[in-house]
Amino acid sequence: MKKTAWVILIGLLFSDAQALDLKSLGDVVNKVSGNSASDNSGAVSSLTDKETNDGLKLALNQGVTKAVDVLGATDGFLGNKDVKIPLPDSLKKVEKGMRLVGMGDQADELILKMNRAAEQAVPEAKTLLVNSIKQMSLADVKGILTGPQDAATQYFKKTTSTEMAAKFLPVVQKATANVKLADTYNQYAEMGSKFGVVKKENANINQYVTQKALDGVYLMVAKEEAAIRQDPMGQASNLLKKVFGAAQ
Repeated sequence: MKKTAWVILIGLLFSDAQALDLKSLGDVVNKVSGNSASDNSGAVSSLTDKETNDGLKLALNQGVTKAVDVLGATDGFLGNKDVKIPLPDSLKKVEKGMRLVGMGDQADELILKMNRAAEQAVPEAKTLLVNSIKQMSLADVKGILTGPQDAATQYFKKTTSTEMAAKFLPVVQKATANVKLADTYNQYAEMGSKFGVVKKENANINQYVTQKALDGVYLMVAKEEAAIRQDPMGQASNLLKKVFGAAQ
């Protein structure tokens, strides 16, 4: 089924736009889904390596661009419960007490600054993800095509996470500078991490936000990948409307 879904997508991406009417679209679907006398192998073998390679890369480019654009907008993190960055665990434990003693504004400011920092950093991801797609080998493409539901996302994690973190960190540092609670947290969290009271990855606000921003990017990319796999027809037809203006 996964291969069939991608074949439908790739076949549509490379259909002749002038010949794309309802009948021809139906013929493509029937041929790939097995509703005609021929089976999937015919559809698969009719695609050249170049078509498979270019088609998958085009689909992934669409997915990562959408994911980054959504997260990089105002409230891309703060307004999305799936990726909103909360206070680090050690601060969450005392957050209620902070609010009781009149420090609620400081907690709210830090939450706002952390999420705004992630939103400002995320656009740096687009170039890295697009370059990663360009560098995919045919073996990578075929591995993604026949791999698990998040095969492309795992490929991106492997090829971009280190460089992406390096790009994100300075943006995050600038965005959280001069936040009193962040400075206070860093002082105590660093000591806490030495005694195992605070997790090492949470010992610095900037590193914490950077990791959460990375997690958010890959989560949204995974959602886009899943959408393409689950509904290749819808994804492809939208793309055709945008590129060719003929899928009507």
